[in-house]
Amino acid sequence: MNRILIVEDDMTLGEELSILLQNAGYLVERVMDFGDVLSQMISADADLILLDISLPGENGEVLLQKYRKEKDIPIIMLTSRTGDMDEVLSMSYGADDYITKPYNPTILLLRISAVLKRSARKEQTQIYRDIQVSAVKGSLVKEDLEVVLTKNEMIIFQVLLEHQGEIVSRDDLMTTLWDNDEFLNDNALSVNISRLRSKLSDLGIPDAIETRKKQGYLLK
Repeated sequence: MNRILIVEDDMTLGEELSILLQNAGYLVERVMDFGDVLSQMISADADLILLDISLPGENGEVLLQKYRKEKDIPIIMLTSRTGDMDEVLSMSYGADDYITKPYNPTILLLRISAVLKRSARKEQTQIYRDIQVSAVKGSLVKEDLEVVLTKNEMIIFQVLLEHQGEIVSRDDLMTTLWDNDEFLNDNALSVNISRLRSKLSDLGIPDAIETRKKQGYLLK
């Protein structure tokens, strides 16, 4: 069961969030003392943090910057501000998502679920044939040979691996990349597929990815 830490100084909103998340099956912790928020964030046994931007003392963006130097737990920023600059800053500082208040509870829960799924996928070490796939390290390892993938190549490979033996359309790959804040055009996707094929070939599997014209790609 995933544990979520709420960093929200509006006590009413914090309580509403807590009830919403508990009813959705999450374990919930709340920061109640805003004297040293960063240490509480670092010490919390959380799988995800909901972090308000407007806080007494250091604001959420400053806390996010400092926290990212210590830990990589997913963070979703919450704010009542509507300016684009806060969203740009939050994402550049390492936020995993950004939601404007007042939020739709269903949308919030969906965004939390999506971020947690992406995080879990990053932590897993998967096996493809005799190759170890490490999303955390961004690498494919076969015996004593290691090949490093770019972030986009790893996202593409993980999608193909999750659907091994099935055709994955170009549109589905593009959508997944966009969901991970990686914006590629159609030509750039082809380049990434080509590079991924080359790296799999270096590991002794030159025919791993098959192109199905007008359909997509299949990982064999």
